Amino acid sequence: MLSARMSSVVLACAFLAGGSPLQADTPLPIMPLPAHMVEGTGSFPIDGGFQIVFQGHTEPRLERARDRFLINLTRETGILHWPASAVNQPQFVIKTAEPSAEVEQLGEDESYRLEVAPARVLLSAPNPLGILHGLQTFLQLVQTSPQGFAVASMTIEDRPRFAWRGLMIDAGRHFMPLDVIRQTLDGMEAVKLNVFHWHLSEDQGFRVESKVFPLLQQKGSDGLYYTQDQIRDTIEYARDRGIRVIPEFDMPGHATSWFVGYPDLASGKGPYRIERKWGIFDQAMDPTREATYKFLDRFIGEMTALFPDAYFHIGGDECNGKEWQANSRITQYMREHGIKDNAALQAYFTGRVQKLVTKRGKITVGWDEVLQPDTPKDVVIQSWRGQDSLAQAALRGNRGILSAGYYIDLNEPASQHYAVDPLESATVKLTSEQQSNIMGGEATMWTEYVTPETIGSRIWPRTAAIAERLWSPKETNGIDSMYRRLAIVSRDLEYYGQTYRSVSERMLQRMIGDVDSSSLKVLASAVEPPKEYAREELGNYDSFTPLNRMVDAVPPESDCAREFRDAANRIAIGKATPSDWQQARQSLTLWRDNDAVLQRYLPQSALTAELVSVSHNLSMAAAIGLSALGSLENRETVSPTDRQGQLSSLKSLEAPHAVLLDMIVPGVEVLVAATR
Repeated sequence: MLSARMSSVVLACAFLAGGSPLQADTPLPIMPLPAHMVEGTGSFPIDGGFQIVFQGHTEPRLERARDRFLINLTRETGILHWPASAVNQPQFVIKTAEPSAEVEQLGEDESYRLEVAPARVLLSAPNPLGILHGLQTFLQLVQTSPQGFAVASMTIEDRPRFAWRGLMIDAGRHFMPLDVIRQTLDGMEAVKLNVFHWHLSEDQGFRVESKVFPLLQQKGSDGLYYTQDQIRDTIEYARDRGIRVIPEFDMPGHATSWFVGYPDLASGKGPYRIERKWGIFDQAMDPTREATYKFLDRFIGEMTALFPDAYFHIGGDECNGKEWQANSRITQYMREHGIKDNAALQAYFTGRVQKLVTKRGKITVGWDEVLQPDTPKDVVIQSWRGQDSLAQAALRGNRGILSAGYYIDLNEPASQHYAVDPLESATVKLTSEQQSNIMGGEATMWTEYVTPETIGSRIWPRTAAIAERLWSPKETNGIDSMYRRLAIVSRDLEYYGQTYRSVSERMLQRMIGDVDSSSLKVLASAVEPPKEYAREELGNYDSFTPLNRMVDAVPPESDCAREFRDAANRIAIGKATPSDWQQARQSLTLWRDNDAVLQRYLPQSALTAELVSVSHNLSMAAAIGLSALGSLENRETVSPTDRQGQLSSLKSLEAPHAVLLDMIVPGVEVLVAATR
């Protein structure tokens, strides 16, 4: 019976992840959409027998890219591929004009041209970077056809809109093992992201081996850190995929883990220990002692030699200055040197550190807070505060990267991230020369509430929408098209090795034990984690808190609830199709009746007992929705008193339970409001 019920979910909710059908107005089933495409006639068959031929420049990186391409093509089609020997077999020609830089540079040409015809594919690019991107485009274009798998004939001319298209992973709060990092890099390659920003030090952990200052990792990491050889291997792994690696070592704040082994760096008396809670702490480096800069000089020398990229991130965010103000020696130093406040003292610190970075031939990157009146123009500002601060940096001649609006750890919907553009609002008012200072954007994955098990579900597939915003033309902004294509790309990402869907299913099964998890999946299809920073207010968390509950297992955005809400909106305004009515009724019926099944099992597990009220509330909301749907179908007007009572009930059901949001409530509210 339970298995049949789960089948009903798929039938009643075509909205489940990956289930949205490709509509006729979807331009191409890929993300990011290319800059320009012209349709051809016929298609190139994917039958395992075509030859891949290199022309022009060749190098081992291209050969490895070919091998990855064939592996992923096999995963996508189930067809083994081998070098064809017959002369009349179709060819896939890869033509590269010249090598790219040994250490990839910002702004290198990443363009490519992809010509697909029935007997031949020609992928050409100025250098291997374009080839890497073109191979990913081809993979996403593979579709089923009456003759089997094929790619439709077309010509694509493509290049990125922004040169900096990044993803940051915080390995400081929760350490992320190398297999997680590599899997993430594979996903980044698939959607043409090209900067991996590796946040490597935090109050909760210092994550890189230092041979110059070994107590950093020995005392500040709980034994969880990357060796220098592992760092080098990861940089090569990323380069193979056209991805630059930017390290971040946060200073002067968020640096408690540094002080466990080297307390003299700090402004306070200590003793210091690794922080286990989340938040902003008072501890900070001492900007007034020359010994601090001597230490950082040697440390930065070691790390800039380890990380070859031209950019080096020094953090600089959320230093509250309280430890500085509590130190009489520091406040006296500020008076003697005319440093008026904490912001000015941090600016002094940033200037000194920036010179140490510049001395190694590197370019300093810092968060918003490092931008002060005398900040050098060659410091790059990463904006987490928004368009205004990004515009301010560009106006003053500093280059900038936008992260505000791309905080994927906050569990916002893909549409919200997709609507954010580095060149909008305040930045639109800049001159073209000033706008050229805006290099692109970067999604940020802070890890207070994720583990290596769950991080994939927080990154994918929503980050593909951000990747499109940073790659595709500004005019590519249709929300409906984005969601239809995101569902397809989500499936493709599974073929390319991402495991976030299977992990979620495994977590749900683990929660309920040996019982069939189908009904638990029905409940999971209708709920989401809290948004923004609400989780901090709904629980007491630290680095030891298990993250194995339903709030951790479900994705940030429920496709099922979103599609139901869209159908409810069409019903409310009189533009619904018969399918909308049918799916809305089937989904609401399933959600209403599912509670009767779940209540037999939820109390039996400590991980599911908290879901008793969640399941009951979902059933109540669905029942209200069915009542409203019936009134609308029968053209019956609901009295203001009854309607207000239903809306009041729904308002109470909106409150988080078990740190979860019932996401069918907004759609039901739309139906109830339409019964007037």
